[in-house]
This record gives sequence, structure tokens and C-alpha cells, in this order.
Amino acid sequence: MLKPNNAWKWYFDQEAQALMLDLGENMVFRVAIDSKHLIPDAFIDTPFSVDDASLFQAYSDAVSVLPLSGPRRAELVLNAVAANRFHKPLLPKSWFFHEQEGHSAAAAGSIVTLKTEHGSEPFLVIENAGIASLCMHAGESPLALTESKQMRFCEAIKVMNDRLSTYQQQYDNGSGHYALVG
Repeated sequence: MLKPNNAWKWYFDQEAQALMLDLGENMVFRVAIDSKHLIPDAFIDTPFSVDDASLFQAYSDAVSVLPLSGPRRAELVLNAVAANRFHKPLLPKSWFFHEQEGHSAAAAGSIVTLKTEHGSEPFLVIENAGIASLCMHAGESPLALTESKQMRFCEAIKVMNDRLSTYQQQYDNGSGHYALVG
């Protein structure tokens, strides 16, 4: 797993029209957040901060329970840190998800499950704003929200906290989990 250091730097690549994280040693990470969802600060070169590093560690610890490969975990964690720092505020879109009885307020960095008419998937809570939370899709399979709309891996959505349920760890049946490249 990656270890943050003081050489990491956020910058916006005009040619790619994407937020990037320079990891040093000729490694660059492309953030999955569409540029139209970025706050103005995302377009200014900034160092990877101590707060970013703290979130990186918290999110890394949380996603360790997910059946993801190391590279996919790193991808999820870096996208979550970027979303926490640079994603524009969202209005809740709770109507896609079932209300959960006995829900509890999930802390930032928690893994939760969100359920739709078409299935359920794990999500990483990026931030909890009291009655609603910004969550990032942490399942590799797309989650159907409707017959025609799906959420991809690392896509963020804000939902009311009454839609969150405790994540039940799935155990690997022996098949490997691989990152998709390309």
C-alpha cells in the first residue's frame, strides 16, 4: 500500500481535464471525480496536507475489510481523500436507496451498505454532515440505481443517514480479486 509523504502534490491537468495527485517517482494518480464536480481550490497546485495524510490512514484502515486488491484499495482511498477535500457539496439523493430500520450514524471512514431495488453494495463514508453523509461506492461491480442509471466504483453520492446500514463482511470464496487496467 502507498505511504503518503511530503512530496505528494495535487494539481489539475488541463490537457486531461482531470485532478491529479503527483506521487513522486514518476507516478501520477488520476482522480475519478469529473471536473464539473470540483471546487475552485482543485484547480490550484497544492501539497498533500497533514489532514490528507490523516484521512488517507483512516480510509485505508476502513477499506481493509473489503474484498479488494491492494491497487483497488489504494484507488478507493485516494479518490476518497480527493472527494473529501475537492468535491463540490451535493444534495442528498436518498430516493434511490431503501430506508433502514435501526440505522446508526456512521462516522467518516466507516464502511456501510446501501440498498436499492436492484441490489446492495458497500460504500465508504467520506464525511457525515449530521443528517446526511457523502459516501463513495466501494464495490467493484456497478450498482444499479434504476433500470437505466448505475453507480461506478469510486463514484460519490450524498444520502440521508437513515439509508445507511452496517456493512456485513463478505468472505472470499477463493476467487481472486483483480484491478481492471486500461
